[in-house]
Amino acid sequence: MTTIQARFQLDYGDFKLDVDLNLPGTGVTVLFGHSGSGKTTLLRCIAGLQRAPQGFLEINGNVWQDSERDLFLPTYKRPLGYVFQEANLFPHLTVRDNLLYGLKRIKQNQGSVKLDQTLELLGIGHLMERMPEHLSGGERQRVAIARALALNPEILLMDEPLASLDFKRKQEILPFLSCLHQQLDIPVLYVTHSQQEVAQLADTLVILEEGRALASGPLAETQSRLDVPLAQDREAATVWQATVAEHEADYHLTRVAFAGGSLSLPAVDAPVGTPLRIQIYARDVSIALEAPTATSILNVLSATITGIADGRDGQSVVRLQIGDQALLAHITRKSALMLGLQIGMAIYVQIKGTSILN
Repeated sequence: MTTIQARFQLDYGDFKLDVDLNLPGTGVTVLFGHSGSGKTTLLRCIAGLQRAPQGFLEINGNVWQDSERDLFLPTYKRPLGYVFQEANLFPHLTVRDNLLYGLKRIKQNQGSVKLDQTLELLGIGHLMERMPEHLSGGERQRVAIARALALNPEILLMDEPLASLDFKRKQEILPFLSCLHQQLDIPVLYVTHSQQEVAQLADTLVILEEGRALASGPLAETQSRLDVPLAQDREAATVWQATVAEHEADYHLTRVAFAGGSLSLPAVDAPVGTPLRIQIYARDVSIALEAPTATSILNVLSATITGIADGRDGQSVVRLQIGDQALLAHITRKSALMLGLQIGMAIYVQIKGTSILN
């Protein structure tokens, strides 16, 4: 299995980076954390823009840094694409010329990302003759992503590419990013402090705090860990992988299946068999000791309690297992005590709402 091994130690005095990560060499790994947690510093170390005195970096078998052997590949020799917060397009060049600018210096490698495929995935083929000043913020950023991919990188680094966009433009570009990451055969490291972007894009999640990795692993598993702050957050959620199983046209509902059961959702315009990401907020999950018999909530599932932690403001965070899926529930501490909840108990959950991510 292809992997990314990244070990870096550096000391700025008031900030220290100390990480040791073994990440999958495919899919999207999101580096998540608040401002100052070390996300961008880590990305710059991987890009070679910042040289950590103690560091080791191997991308799918190719060593780019090994401080013990005094090996450090400079940025211009690293086959990577880098997308910044700002698109930074050449203002005097058309979209086409921006994309073609760096192609003279590279070779088209077999299996690399093809430019025409990238244009189609990002939906910018019709923009080729426009000047950057005539593009929206979302369009500029899509061109910047295409420019990075045109270099046929072995890895794509994205440093909060949506941070400078307003809500409308973010909603415009997120579907393109979701489609892109499903189609690419190179790993993507994506920096953000947005839980929405984590839920929509991440296959693997790394949670950073004060220069250290608090947790790292598959998205659903890491989201539901009770020993990291994310589970306590008011926006805490878990993401499930599901498949469209049936459309109930009379009720404008769609039934989706997952490993452990099924859910009824508002109608989804997608054929049976289509894979979906479903986001379930912990605040929308309630717990019952017996199966509810008279309720307006359609989604009632049996579950097992696998963890309980005290949260903020009189809240308890309950980790549940439903088939192969983990689920979080935020309930009051009083409710947890009244129900006598304990690890290992079989209970029922009612899911009041879901969000379809893609």
